[in-house]
Amino acid sequence: MGALVRQGHFLGAKLRTLRKRNGLTLEELSARCVQIDAASAPSVSYLSMIENGQRVPSDDMLGLLAGIFDKPSGWFLDQNTELAAEPKSPARGGLAAMPLEPGFLFSHDLLQIALPELLSQTATTGKQFAQLLIRVWQETRHNDFPDIERAAEQVGDRRMPLTVQDLQAICKRLGLQIRWFESQDKPARAMVRSRFEAPNTVWINKRLKAQEPRLKYELAFFAGHRIMHNGDGLISPHEATWNEVAESASGGAGMGPQDVLYAWRDFECSFFAAALMCPRAPFRRFLIREAHSVEAGARLGVTSAVMMRRMTSVSPYRHWHFFDAYAPGFLRAVYRANGIPLPWGNMSVVPDPCPRWAVFRLLRNPGTGSPKTAHKPRSQISIMPDGDRTRMYCCHSMLTRDAAAASHVLSVGVDLSPALSAQGFDETALVQAVADACRKGGGDAAIPAQTRQALLTVSKVLNIGWIADALSHDATTICSRSNHCPRSAQACH
Repeated sequence: MGALVRQGHFLGAKLRTLRKRNGLTLEELSARCVQIDAASAPSVSYLSMIENGQRVPSDDMLGLLAGIFDKPSGWFLDQNTELAAEPKSPARGGLAAMPLEPGFLFSHDLLQIALPELLSQTATTGKQFAQLLIRVWQETRHNDFPDIERAAEQVGDRRMPLTVQDLQAICKRLGLQIRWFESQDKPARAMVRSRFEAPNTVWINKRLKAQEPRLKYELAFFAGHRIMHNGDGLISPHEATWNEVAESASGGAGMGPQDVLYAWRDFECSFFAAALMCPRAPFRRFLIREAHSVEAGARLGVTSAVMMRRMTSVSPYRHWHFFDAYAPGFLRAVYRANGIPLPWGNMSVVPDPCPRWAVFRLLRNPGTGSPKTAHKPRSQISIMPDGDRTRMYCCHSMLTRDAAAASHVLSVGVDLSPALSAQGFDETALVQAVADACRKGGGDAAIPAQTRQALLTVSKVLNIGWIADALSHDATTICSRSNHCPRSAQACH
């Protein structure tokens, strides 16, 4: 009996460590088991007893749990297997923070005076600067805003999917009136999708009647404005495309008194809309069932942009990035909780961005015709020399069209190094093996067998199918900055 208790203690401790490293709750681990084999799947309470050493699972149940983490069953029973320490989160990439000394120079009063002049001299608009501040806030919070989540869940009662009629009923319940207007905008320009007229009127472009996922987003967005800001109307109109001319005409460089307020409210209402249409718990289960397929969003009636951005919020894995890019190199939206350096600035266009980034490769060849004939989504493993270390990412990118039919690229990705470390692999050696192969191959190379097997494990444990899909292509070397290319000049063209 004593040996059995001791065996249960070791098994439970290892299971708990693996589960927590991968950000899974007991409920989510149980759901993963049910999805694979409902007959052998343990309940939440039984999993808790296993982790506490109070129960020893049957061979079938142990095999099921071991398979989820891609471990042999014997690993859980081996009392001599050491549990590695919790891996440290890697330092954020990109630009490093700097100490602001002496402190009195960065006082509130001095910054209020200096910032508008700084922005004016650098031709930076107040909207751009506010978006940069919000982006950094999102990244430091890992896109976790529970107050907005709760507000959306109370309105939508965690239902998923929501139809257009469901969202219209929610708007009606909130006292909102929906009105329609004819668009006079030319295609591929800054088409106005919607606007709000205080105290309770939402004006929506009639074009969106034929684009239900976007129509649902607009309804959810202004429901958020009604809930969080009482429909006071202090919110900017929605435009379909990033438009350089419109951006300049909206106020030019410098900071207006409402720039930060409008940008922040745009973010809040956008986050609310995604949380309303894709509530955390059911959407997280959906991602598990669909292996984080972006294309599966069509079954929920949401856009690929909502799918990608929502993944970064609800995934138990925290090391994500997201880009929404327009040609020739404008980043309309950026999220970098994994610290990946930007391929170009979001407030200026780099004249020679690395052409090996998947997002830039798709922008250079946008294709013609309808979205059905555009390039298929592509998954890519990328190697990036970054200071004294080498980083490895996987991204899933697609060329799509916005409400005004303008081409843009959406890309979502993860930093693979923390995931490799969490599974007990020597991530430094595995990443370096890929980097060495790419260097010998002139910048691109097949992924070595040992790293390939480790990445298959990561794909299975994280349940992100496009990581495994990326293994069918060569890994490619990308630059952290356009003037730091590790390839030969010929290899970049």
